[in-house]
Amino acid sequence: MENLYIVLVVVLFALAISDLIVGVSNDAVNFLNSAIGSKAAPFKLIMIIAAIGIIVGATFSTGMMEVARKGIFHPENFFFSEIMIIFLAVMITDVILLDLFNTFGMPTSTTVSIVFELLGGAVAVALIKVSNDSQIVVDGVSRLGEMADYINSERALLIISGILLSVVIAFTVGAIVQWITRLIFSFSYKKSLRYYGAIFGGIAITSITYFILIKGLKGSTYASYELANGEILKDWVKNNTGQILLVSFLAWAILLQILQWIFKLNILKTIVLVGTFALAMAFAGNDLVNFIGVPLAGYESFKAFIAEPGANPDLFSMAVLQGKVKTPTLFLLIAGLIMVVTLWTSKKARSVVKTELNLSRQDEGSERFGSSFLARSLVRSSSNFSSGISRIIPLSITKGVSKKFDSSSFNEYQRSLGNNAPEFDMLRASVNLVVASILISLATSMKLPLSTTYVTFMVAMGTSLADQAWGRESAVYRITGVLSVIGGWFLTAFSAFTVAFVMANLISYGGIYAIVVLILIALFVVYRTHIIHKRKTKKAKKISELSEEIEIKDESILQRCTNNIIETLGSISTLYNSTLEGLINFDRKKLKNADKAVLELNKEAKLLKDNIPGTIRKLRLDSVETGYYYVQVLDYLREIAHCLTFISKPAFTHIDNNHKPLINIQKEELKELSLKMSELILLVIEILKTKDFDKINDAINIQHELLNLNDNFRKAQLKRIKKDGASTKTSLVYIGILHESHSIVLYVINLIKSHRDFISLTNSNS
Repeated sequence: MENLYIVLVVVLFALAISDLIVGVSNDAVNFLNSAIGSKAAPFKLIMIIAAIGIIVGATFSTGMMEVARKGIFHPENFFFSEIMIIFLAVMITDVILLDLFNTFGMPTSTTVSIVFELLGGAVAVALIKVSNDSQIVVDGVSRLGEMADYINSERALLIISGILLSVVIAFTVGAIVQWITRLIFSFSYKKSLRYYGAIFGGIAITSITYFILIKGLKGSTYASYELANGEILKDWVKNNTGQILLVSFLAWAILLQILQWIFKLNILKTIVLVGTFALAMAFAGNDLVNFIGVPLAGYESFKAFIAEPGANPDLFSMAVLQGKVKTPTLFLLIAGLIMVVTLWTSKKARSVVKTELNLSRQDEGSERFGSSFLARSLVRSSSNFSSGISRIIPLSITKGVSKKFDSSSFNEYQRSLGNNAPEFDMLRASVNLVVASILISLATSMKLPLSTTYVTFMVAMGTSLADQAWGRESAVYRITGVLSVIGGWFLTAFSAFTVAFVMANLISYGGIYAIVVLILIALFVVYRTHIIHKRKTKKAKKISELSEEIEIKDESILQRCTNNIIETLGSISTLYNSTLEGLINFDRKKLKNADKAVLELNKEAKLLKDNIPGTIRKLRLDSVETGYYYVQVLDYLREIAHCLTFISKPAFTHIDNNHKPLINIQKEELKELSLKMSELILLVIEILKTKDFDKINDAINIQHELLNLNDNFRKAQLKRIKKDGASTKTSLVYIGILHESHSIVLYVINLIKSHRDFISLTNSNS
């Protein structure tokens, strides 16, 4: 029996390593976003600073480990075997859930997941304990009320309410601090920084010093360090807090001012890098418990169990978890090193980064999220409220404030840097990091496991709102995105509780067999999500290349345009043929795959078209006329993709609904149409590759043949309908295909003509 539990402890630690990897992939971006988004330093330097912060912060986590041992349930009322069931259910659930969220690039909370997983697992085991009692009802009263003896409901509610409250506080504080900061410095802050930058930096770094080194010291492995005079470090810090703060502020302010005078130090960049270190440190101090707290609690339970030879695991009380247990610093450092390695190597972490940066960037552009009714209502109400306030406030004040928040200079700076432009400036990045560090470190010092994801995300959203990054062109999409992420947080809580509850029941009744099966399921899920993420990354890379903004010249437009046309036309020809073939053969799977591919093709065509304003803004003045043809070609590509959608979607729906198949004559006509369409598109691709535009007349001849063929087929179908009453559903699909094919033929020839004129003008300019 003891050997079995040794294996289970090993499994717990193996799951802890997996949890560290998937957890850091989600949470690490919380302290990287501000530095990466503002391009404060080279990426490698940002990562090195964050890595050092994680290693240091990992050793501050000891006090937080109590949450995993006794923060959610009363361990003294559980036996050793039951505790191990809870811990196994929690770790398997956590690995699966966090990996799923990472795969789809949605930032979620490791704190919320671990709290609700512990709650779900403990409730499941407690219910089993109570229900196994033969006297479930005593004197007409259900013994289910005894659940309160097992679940630390007061502490659990405190943690949950603290997490939810942190969302509101983080957003509000972030917005207020950013608004005041921007009012002082504005977007053109270079001049202001010469006068107030050192003071701002002194306040910022002193705040970080206070909450990280003073408040965060409590409960850490360094708190009991004895100084030379015999005084304990935490007591010395507590007795000299005022002096430490004053000296810190004066020292930093003077040092920053001197460095600014002599070495032209960029104070904001310094704050961002110090803040990145601080937030990474706070993250490790606060969230390390989410990854290794449960396995360490399982390890302590196992040590207590084997210390009593002959103890029965089903009767051995876990009261030992009530006391304080000092976590070995070696364990913390190993966990910190795993987090650092993951930070450098995880590709899924980059997916989560993009979500927050997309919602907080200063400029407008392609939005990841659509609009929703709630978002539109909020924007409309805010606009009305703002209009009402502006009528009350004197015009001079309104103009003065508007001038401070005028971001046109920063937007121009972004455009000048092209693809290397920051998402927002370093002033906002500084506020993001300082406010988030303070809030997270304060919670850590109170041993309240708030969510670093919630705090950093909502601070970033609050500062974005205050900076007017959510303008009229983007507000509804950004708010929808924020609401989607928040909705995902609630889904995290519900999913974590439910899945852990189910897992604990399965392990309780299935024993070792259930554990093996569940671990295999977890491995399979991780493998499948890896494949899915790999596909998503490949697709995202392609989209990124399509929307890449570079300094555009005639030649770069020409090359880009030619490549886009050749690739898109090749896909169109393949998908057109696949769709008709699937309909002819009544092949549902083939049509379903074609329909999905057509949808992706439309997204790419839409992205190309949506990126036109950014492309035009970056054109040289003497290239604008050339750009006209670039726009025209993209319009034709978009229309062709649309036509293909109106072919594939009805065709798939027809088969999916099990309507009648095409009759033989319709099949033969579509085969002939498909062959002729392929001939046209292949000729156009050849013309593009060889730039032999003399062959356009050959393409036009094929166009005329196709149009005549199309007209004949349409007339024949109308005769069939009138003569023998052909199937209504089949006739509609067939006529729709002919109509859209007619449009594709026209657009293809217009496209090649526009490209010919494009090349002609480019050559005349060179």
